[in-house]
Amino acid sequence: QVQLVGSGGGLVQAGGSLRLSCAASGRTFASYAMAWFRQAPGKEREFVAGISWTGGSTNYADSVKGRFTISRDNAKNTVDLQMNSLKPEDTAVYFCAASGFRRISRPATYDVDYWGQGTQVTVSS
Repeated sequence: QVQLVGSGGGLVQAGGSLRLSCAASGRTFASYAMAWFRQAPGKEREFVAGISWTGGSTNYADSVKGRFTISRDNAKNTVDLQMNSLKPEDTAVYFCAASGFRRISRPATYDVDYWGQGTQVTVSS
């Protein structure tokens, strides 16, 4: 069992930065691939960024590539998402996710075993 608690969302102007953090409970955190998904109003939940269990492989949605960076610290049971050059279209609820397919860095929603509660990111123009 893994419990995920996301934090760090908020309101920022376009071009600004935010850092999301996800704290995981449980001794098996390092066994999971981790990812961030987001869901805007009226839209489906979509993959944003992912990282394999060792951190050796990362993957990004095309829409955030070059602007967002995912990282993890297995000693601290945390996974972070640094978001730079934010755009209004990045506005969404962001969800931390854990997948038992530990070697992959781009899990689909159906690959996810555990979800965080979501944190709101709002980017104003």
